[in-house]
Amino acid sequence: MTRTPTAATAPLSRLRRPLIALAAAGTTILLGVPTPALADARHHAGRTVTYAASSANIANPERGFDHETDTHYRDGGKDWEALTDAQLRAWRKLGDTQINRVYYLDDFAKGADLSRDLLGRLQHDFDVVKRNGFTVVLRFAYVEGGAGPYVAPFGDADLPTVQKHIRQLTPLLRRNTGLIATLQQGFIGLWGEGYYTDHFADPKTQAVSDADWAKRRAVADAELRALPGRTVQVRTPLMKQRIVGTTTGASGALTAKEAYRNTADARIGHHNDCFLAAPDDWGTYLSDPIALDQDYLAADSRFVPVGGETCNVDPPRSEFPNASAQMRRFHFSYLNREYDTDVLDSWGAAGIATTERKLGYRFQLASSTVTSDRIPTVTIRVKNTGWAAPYNARPAELVLVSGRHRYSVALKTDVRRWAAGTTATVRAAIRHLPRGTYSAYLAMPAADRRTAKDPRYAIRTANIGTWRASSGLNDLHQTVRVR
Repeated sequence: MTRTPTAATAPLSRLRRPLIALAAAGTTILLGVPTPALADARHHAGRTVTYAASSANIANPERGFDHETDTHYRDGGKDWEALTDAQLRAWRKLGDTQINRVYYLDDFAKGADLSRDLLGRLQHDFDVVKRNGFTVVLRFAYVEGGAGPYVAPFGDADLPTVQKHIRQLTPLLRRNTGLIATLQQGFIGLWGEGYYTDHFADPKTQAVSDADWAKRRAVADAELRALPGRTVQVRTPLMKQRIVGTTTGASGALTAKEAYRNTADARIGHHNDCFLAAPDDWGTYLSDPIALDQDYLAADSRFVPVGGETCNVDPPRSEFPNASAQMRRFHFSYLNREYDTDVLDSWGAAGIATTERKLGYRFQLASSTVTSDRIPTVTIRVKNTGWAAPYNARPAELVLVSGRHRYSVALKTDVRRWAAGTTATVRAAIRHLPRGTYSAYLAMPAADRRTAKDPRYAIRTANIGTWRASSGLNDLHQTVRVR
């Protein structure tokens, strides 16, 4: 338990509160629309509050539609296109909080050290991301593919060069960890997607030998070391299976017991950049039958990030009924809003609106109960109505505010285990606080110190009348009395 006096919480008590109607039995409080009438009703400790759900697209971190943007460093950076505040502000107005950023390191593919100029430009982009409350799905590559045909040599870098560049990027990555949602493996092949490579498969046939898989595993290991506490995504289920040494099918997938440990298996997720294109999603599912890879992904994705983009109209597979079923099954956290627009347009406004709400986690306060015992207890119930759970660790706290004083009580839970379609129940006994009357809030701030105090990186529940934007707190509309 921590005690943090702050003047910033003083305005909380002056906010208008939702209307409360007391049930006849005197045990249930129903939350409705804002009204000052709550001022008297919230002082009835020992009651249960039930919260009204919101149908809005909540601009929460590390989930939702994202926007892909890329840039090249070639000819000394002449073609570089930096991120701008105007871009991100426009996307934020759509309710989006994430970009997928691909950096092509053209000038360095033959082994040159990354330049100070490049590293400075990368940091500039992260500064723009931070100013606008965004996160990044990050990828580095050496060569962007064109329309084809694709014939060797392709122009990507060899393993020693990739490893050296990851080492040189490590300080930058660690300094900006809180802004990185996940790191895609990248580096290998055209677009950094692991295909059409000079050094990690046979250049002519693109067959991947055991020695090639060992080199790919070395790249993933270097990335995991470079960015502790974050995940790395690979392009196909087979890539993860070969890197971590598991098998296809549901039995080979990550289990709840194995999840969230500091192992490659627990920290490698998936990105599908041809989602819905065909039965095998154009080389995404490589097992025979493909259902084995799909079963593997459905189970594995409960605990690691999944996202990507559509790339081909293939009705009825690419239409919304199947698309939504697939995103739910594979626990999609993000999807490219701009590609393929023909696929996305076929979903209609209702399908897009549903996807906006359902991608990733969507936490909805169901109810809370405060007892009035000698040691008060607060119980909070939260539904996850999204398609996935959060995949990065973050604290969950009960925040108690009295006047200018704020106390945080860590909740013994892991929000990454608040699985899609379930209701989590958390409790906190209030001990060792000064006597007084406290307003209660649920907080789920970012774990990284650079973003922990920024309310744009805190999780907002999908409820009416509970969010306090200036502080990043979810108002439980409960009073806790400490005697």
